[in-house]
Amino acid sequence: MNTITLTTWSLEMTSPGGLVPAAVPGPEITVARAEVPSPEFSRFLYASVGGDIHWTDRLALTREQWVEQLARPGVETWVAYDRGTPAGYVELDPQADGVVEIVYFGLLPDFRGRRIGGHLLSVGTARAWDLASRWPDREPTRRVWLHTCSQDGPTAMANYERRGFKVFATETESKEETATPGPWPGA
Repeated sequence: MNTITLTTWSLEMTSPGGLVPAAVPGPEITVARAEVPSPEFSRFLYASVGGDIHWTDRLALTREQWVEQLARPGVETWVAYDRGTPAGYVELDPQADGVVEIVYFGLLPDFRGRRIGGHLLSVGTARAWDLASRWPDREPTRRVWLHTCSQDGPTAMANYERRGFKVFATETESKEETATPGPWPGA
């Protein structure tokens, strides 16, 4: 098996004023919160968005583990739709001390390159900043962060930086190259 060099960047935004929103791509694109946690829908989004870019960490989770993850107070999934069809999603995970992580963000392959990602990231980041308004037991957000890696889409890093995120850590490691699972097996 071949080895690859994987670089992972951690990025953050420390003020809601740091968000530079992207233009709305058109009236056919909407973003809505999936208010009813659904492990089946979340797994569909995860496998469909991440299947060709090596997302594998959640593929082995049981339904009960998905339920446990999604049912935690403050965890939110925001979905972009193109005329009613899911185009991508962002998952927010509140942590201690007013920190919110954008755990997953991305678009299904057929929706990439259409300026939907910048808009979805803008909406997701804004919702991370106002998360406490929907979850009164949560502290107000003081920091939003995420990570991306060299296996993510070719425009991911530029999108994060255009929205106002700044790199605060970089890690490089060698790892065995694995085949992309694709969205179809088990999707």
